[in-house]
Amino acid sequence: MLIVAGFLGSGKTTMLNHLLRNNRGTRIGVVVNDFGAINIDSMLVAGQVDAMVSLGNGCVCCAVDVTELDELFTRLAQPRANIDVIVVEASGLAEPRNLIRMVVGSDNPRIRYGGLVEVVDAEQFPETRERHPELLTHLRLADLVVVNKADRVAVAELDTLRGEIAELVGTVPVYATTRGCIDPGLLFDEPLRETPRVAEQLSFDELLADHDHDGDHDHRHLHDDYTSVSFTSERELDPRRLIGFLEDPPPGLFRAKGFAAFGVAAERRKFVLHMVGRHIVFEPGAWRRGEPRTSRLVLIGAGMPADAALSRLRETVHTADDFLDEQAMLGVWRYTPH
Repeated sequence: MLIVAGFLGSGKTTMLNHLLRNNRGTRIGVVVNDFGAINIDSMLVAGQVDAMVSLGNGCVCCAVDVTELDELFTRLAQPRANIDVIVVEASGLAEPRNLIRMVVGSDNPRIRYGGLVEVVDAEQFPETRERHPELLTHLRLADLVVVNKADRVAVAELDTLRGEIAELVGTVPVYATTRGCIDPGLLFDEPLRETPRVAEQLSFDELLADHDHDGDHDHRHLHDDYTSVSFTSERELDPRRLIGFLEDPPPGLFRAKGFAAFGVAAERRKFVLHMVGRHIVFEPGAWRRGEPRTSRLVLIGAGMPADAALSRLRETVHTADDFLDEQAMLGVWRYTPH
C-alpha cells in the first residue's frame, strides 16, 4: 500500500492519473481522501481505476480510526478484487504520520506498507513552507520526495530547491518531474497474471525473474533516472553486514526486495526481505525442495549510485569457511515480526 501526500495543489491527483494510465497492467485500488464535501479528486480518477473508496468531509487521518480504515482496505484487498497495489491519495491537509501509523498498524494480513511519497510543487514550495513550516516535518517522514512542476522554474532554481530538500531528508531519493510523470516501476512492480493476486506491494520469487543479471539498468524519464541494481550470491551472506547496509543505505535507495541465505550454523531458513524507505522487514520461510541456497536482492532508487551500491552488497558476502554464531542474527530478528 502506497501513501501519496503533499500540500494542496502540489500535483498528487495528476501523478495518480499518470500512474493509472501508464501502469503496464497493474490493477490499482485507490482510496481518495478529499478535504471537503465534494470529492473533486475522486471525479478526476473515476473511470480509470479498478476499485475506489472515496472519503469525504474531512481527513482520513482524523476522521477514521484503524478499525474503520481496515474495513475500507479489506474491500480492496479481498482476493476476488484482484488488486495488486492500493494507493491512498491523502488530502492536501492530511497529517502523513497518522496515515502511516494507520497502514502499518492494520491487522489485515494482505496489507503491506509501501512507503510515503511526498509531492512538492517546485514553483510554490519556497513560499508554502514559510506559511506552513509543518511541511518540513512531513518531508522528513517521506520515503520518496517528488518535486513536481519542475518545468515551471529555472534549472538553477530547481537545483537549489532539490539541494535544500536533500539536506533535510538525507539519503531519501528526491525525484524531479513534470505533470506528475513518474515511472510506475519506481513505485511498484508489474504483476504476473498466472495466479490470483492479493493487494501486496512486492512479490519476490516471480518478480525477481526480471532481474537475473548482476548489474543495473536505467530508464530515462524527463528530469531523472531511476535505477535497478540486481545482486546474486551463491555464497551465504553475513547478516550483520547486510543489516549495516540496510540501516545505512546508499543515497537515493527507495525499495529493496529479495531473499537471503545466511552463513549462520543454526539458521538454515530462507529470509525474504521487504524494504521501503526506512522500513525493513525480514520474513523467515523455507527453501523449496532442491532449491539452491542462493541470495538474490534487487535495489530500486532514484539517483542511486549503482556501482557503489553493488560493491557494498558484495561486501555483505560471508567469505570465511566457518559458520557465524547465532548472535550474528540479532539485527535480523530486530526487523522480523513476532
